[in-house]
Amino acid sequence: MLILLPPSEGKTSATAGEPVDPASLWLPELAAARTRVLNRLVALCRRSSERSVADSLTVLGLSTGQRDEITRNARLPEAPAAPAAQIYTGVLYEALDPAGLGPESRAWLDETAVVFSGLWGVVRLGDRIPAYRCSIGVTLPQVGGLTPYWKKVLKPALDRLDGPVLDLRSGAYVAMWAPGPQSAQVRVLHERLVGGVAKRSVVSHFNKATKGRLVRALAEDRATPGSVDELVVAMRDLKFTVEERPAPEGRPRQLDIVVSDL
Repeated sequence: MLILLPPSEGKTSATAGEPVDPASLWLPELAAARTRVLNRLVALCRRSSERSVADSLTVLGLSTGQRDEITRNARLPEAPAAPAAQIYTGVLYEALDPAGLGPESRAWLDETAVVFSGLWGVVRLGDRIPAYRCSIGVTLPQVGGLTPYWKKVLKPALDRLDGPVLDLRSGAYVAMWAPGPQSAQVRVLHERLVGGVAKRSVVSHFNKATKGRLVRALAEDRATPGSVDELVVAMRDLKFTVEERPAPEGRPRQLDIVVSDL
């Protein structure tokens, strides 16, 4: 099984450690593609004139109050790197809490879950990376839009992988790679009683927390489903309320996790 996660916008910088080696990350055949994006991002952020800095902020979708992100990006080749599980923060990763897992569950997580990234393409949680700022919606000079760039690069590398895929990525990162029919996409619905009638709504902030708790539960169980059907059974055995919506033939299956408490 492979679990696909989004990155977090917030990241915690490593305080010590050797710089990143793109060839040491998961799928080392992506090293050249990663290095190209890294070099163009660093070159963009090392320009120092006020006009250039303003342009870099615009390209990266940042505000003037986020100039420190430009400075951090400019130092990426020399910046300390740490496991991605320590770098990515935010609601999903707080709920997942990789550091709190036992050794066997953590090994399962590091083997099973991967994070999609505008800078690195895709990494495992045990891969050592520095903190950075580069979303998938960015268009870099001499690289172009990162979504089509990574979509072309990732397809041959990921299409050859076997087993069911649990896709927990957010919308923008879904476009980087389309897994086949042995995959399932998840949304989270909040069910509450309104005037005695059950009402459901899609949640956003708490969607991430639920997905983090789901991955943690699967890691603690060290689940090994061989199909999406077996994955659904595993999720229900872990006390998640899972319902399936119709999906076009040959496309990922569509699963709803229904929660009453947020």
